[in-house]
Amino acid sequence: MVVAATILTLTMGVRQSLGLFVVPIHDSAGLSIATISFALAVGQLMWGVAQPLFGMYADRHGSVGVVQLGGLMLAGGLVLAPFLPNEWGLLFALGVLSAAGAGAGSFSILIGATARLLPPERRPFAAGFINAGGSFGQFLFAPIAQAIIATAGWASAMFTLAATSLLTLPLARFLRAPTAPAATPGAPTADAGPGLGAEVRRAFADRSYWCLHLGFFTCGLHIAFLATHLPGEIALCGLSANVSAAALALIGLFNIAGSLSAGALGQRYRMKSLLAAIYASRALIIAIYLVSPRTPLTFYAFAAAIGFTWLATVPPTAGLVGKLFGTRYLATLFGLTLLSHQIGGFFGAWLGGITISRYGDYSWMWYLDIGFALLAAAANLPIREARLAPRPVAA
Repeated sequence: MVVAATILTLTMGVRQSLGLFVVPIHDSAGLSIATISFALAVGQLMWGVAQPLFGMYADRHGSVGVVQLGGLMLAGGLVLAPFLPNEWGLLFALGVLSAAGAGAGSFSILIGATARLLPPERRPFAAGFINAGGSFGQFLFAPIAQAIIATAGWASAMFTLAATSLLTLPLARFLRAPTAPAATPGAPTADAGPGLGAEVRRAFADRSYWCLHLGFFTCGLHIAFLATHLPGEIALCGLSANVSAAALALIGLFNIAGSLSAGALGQRYRMKSLLAAIYASRALIIAIYLVSPRTPLTFYAFAAAIGFTWLATVPPTAGLVGKLFGTRYLATLFGLTLLSHQIGGFFGAWLGGITISRYGDYSWMWYLDIGFALLAAAANLPIREARLAPRPVAA
């Protein structure tokens, strides 16, 4: 569990810091904000596409090779980006190669590898703990990346992130599952039961699974918009890039608490109720931000509040997938919900760039975020989830 959280610290720390590079690349390469946003939007989508594909392989053959390949791809894309400062180059380096690599070392593979080793009642906390690692990565990497960009340029910052991402290679070796004892002849094997294809078809025939997809689509829309464009929103208010880096770091810091809280609460309350509350709270937080003065303190308070909900949706979503369909193919089934998350992420990053280019600010994106947050809150309520058994009272 600790190793999985550490790997996610590295891969998510790198991914969630890329929004800091939008303005420096715009200034140095002369590319439009919309063009750079589109490359990062494709990266959001590719990160989501990669996870169920790598998850299928990991479900059958283990996670070690998947994570190691992902580390090489992530580092390779980051190294190539400064040498390809044009539309198609950034699209390949950041939108395809590094994004797919980060997906190979992300939630579905790491949570899936860990969940199979734990009893059901421990899985929500484990998902929250691993998720907190990703949040810590954002808290750690955002100020470091900004400091390197300010002192040595964005290319040096990219190279530094690439070198750091290679630490996933030795760490991945610790994800190797313990060797199972030899099966008794005639006894059922661990692979008994429906195959992967049958399990995927069963999931997509379940309305609850579709509700999880809709909620996660909304989560991706929110996160990608903010990760990509919050620095631009802050710059529009005449505030420095240091405020942007501090805000992104605060999002990561507070999501550590949010992720751990969501994981712990998932052991005591129905997870669909937690998800509905998280999405509804986002609508309220954004509405309060829109009527507040644009000062550094406002952005810090907004970052702390939205950070508490940031990826707190992951533990209950992963927990519900495991609760509804078991853990045998969790990396695949949860990976497919993450694909929906990243389809939302594509639109969040891309539409943010379109909105700022066409209207000069992000007002319409904020309104869209509120609307989808309310829709996601409502969509999670009808999910089929049994009530938790009451805990025994100690004598």
